[in-house]
Amino acid sequence: MTQKKTRLRVIPLGGLGEIGKNMTVFEYGNDMVLVDAGIMFPDDDHPGVDLILPDYSYVLRRKDKLRGIIITHGHEDHTGTLPYLLKDLGSAVPVLGTKLTLGLISGKLEEHRIKKHKLREVKAGGHVNLGVFGFDFIPVNHSIPDAVALFIRTPVGNVLHTGDFKFDQTPIDGRLTDYGALAAAGKKGVMLLMSDSTNAESPGITNSEATVGAALRSIFATADQRIIVASFSSHIHRLQQVCDAAVESGRKVVVTGRSMINNTKIARQLGFLEIAEEDLVDAYDMGDLPPERVVVLSTGSQGEPLSALARMANGDHKTVSIEEGDTVVISATPIPGNEKAVSRVINRLSSAGADIKHKGTAPVHVSGHAAAEELKLMLNLVRPRYFVPVHGESRHLRAHAELARATGVAEKDVFVLDNGDCLELTDSGARVSERVESGVVYVDGLSVGDIGKVVLRDRQMLAKDGIATVVIAVDRQNGKPTGEPELVARGIVSGADEAAFFEDARARVAKTLAKTAKEGATDHSVIKNAVRESLSQFIWERTRSRPMIIPVVMEV
Repeated sequence: MTQKKTRLRVIPLGGLGEIGKNMTVFEYGNDMVLVDAGIMFPDDDHPGVDLILPDYSYVLRRKDKLRGIIITHGHEDHTGTLPYLLKDLGSAVPVLGTKLTLGLISGKLEEHRIKKHKLREVKAGGHVNLGVFGFDFIPVNHSIPDAVALFIRTPVGNVLHTGDFKFDQTPIDGRLTDYGALAAAGKKGVMLLMSDSTNAESPGITNSEATVGAALRSIFATADQRIIVASFSSHIHRLQQVCDAAVESGRKVVVTGRSMINNTKIARQLGFLEIAEEDLVDAYDMGDLPPERVVVLSTGSQGEPLSALARMANGDHKTVSIEEGDTVVISATPIPGNEKAVSRVINRLSSAGADIKHKGTAPVHVSGHAAAEELKLMLNLVRPRYFVPVHGESRHLRAHAELARATGVAEKDVFVLDNGDCLELTDSGARVSERVESGVVYVDGLSVGDIGKVVLRDRQMLAKDGIATVVIAVDRQNGKPTGEPELVARGIVSGADEAAFFEDARARVAKTLAKTAKEGATDHSVIKNAVRESLSQFIWERTRSRPMIIPVVMEV
């Protein structure tokens, strides 16, 4: 009897069909390693939700097998779940990453008051073993320094996970993607390539980060007053270029926004952001400088309601008030779902008299992700047997799959997976097996995972159609109403028709109560359901909306 082969199981728990919450499990026998642990930010479909995490219950059930967590770079969509995951693991699982990545993670863990953690620094070009897995760390370019791809040695073959990358020929820090290491990986043999798909639909190549610096210097040279630049706080290369342009134009830099203050501090301490102390000014001392000598580095490029830029736009920032003639540079592209929020902030800033520069009007942003020709170059360097596109919405994954086929990967060897799919590989084949538990976990304030689909649906209904509460007093003995029903509604109707609407609604409820009393109904649930249905039908007839209706029955 032949012994069944142990298979390598590759299980994405997040990052597929979406931008965010990247997390992938690599499992072989009694060893398991997790690559990345990111979050996704909510949009208008998630009222009241602060963060969205991947469902990592699969990892928790197998935590005894978990040999380590490897983080490819320091962006939130790859690191943000770590504090929650480490708390739930309850054990000191090592977290591996490069110097800056661990610096940003350490700050995040301190915010969550997580003290017992093992952060293990790795160097680009280095190698570590975790159980049966061997990891080589290959430097790649991205919109944050110190990013790496992973060459993973397994008992059944080699895997290359690119992380987020681009091929920048003139990187800000002079650190090039290691083409030699990628080509060497291809020569050793890559069984499976998992590659960043974010810009798979974009033809050509992604522009170098250096092009943004030229645009910033041009804007800074012609601006007459204060300049406010909003960017991702983790985009250290961009922050460096803002600082360089500010110093070159004789301006001091003011940093505002909690994450911007924290990340610039960490990046300076670790040597990834260079600006002299005398060129930095505290926000509260900014008033001592003429406006033409100030650059404000701010959070809020995604229109986040509580960000520094949004507060400036709303006129309630503690230290910065937008004035006629100020220049605001939004040096980022809206993440899908954030377009409306960004547009609102831009309109408010414009109303306050600011001159707005953004990607649509000036070359103030380039992507950190490889475009189609770079993705094909990666495929040709590596020449994988199997291919899985990762990190992207469904259309990005499918576009990347087409690029793989165009470069010679066989149709049957391209796997477009969903979160929770399990790709099993042996030295002789690959197949998609059973799905594992996956999904999302919502963070709402201090609550993690307590918000389910029902709560979210109720919030969406409240936000869209409003709420009506009807209070009914009934006789304890016979269930008959003892007075007029009281109706309170929010978000349903207003204006001149409001009084008539409430009068007619109360009449409809009273008619329903008379009917239930005549039928001898005394069960509160029967009375509530009858009132809910009749009032819902009345409101639909009048407003074509379906608000949440809450009947309250009181016995007297």
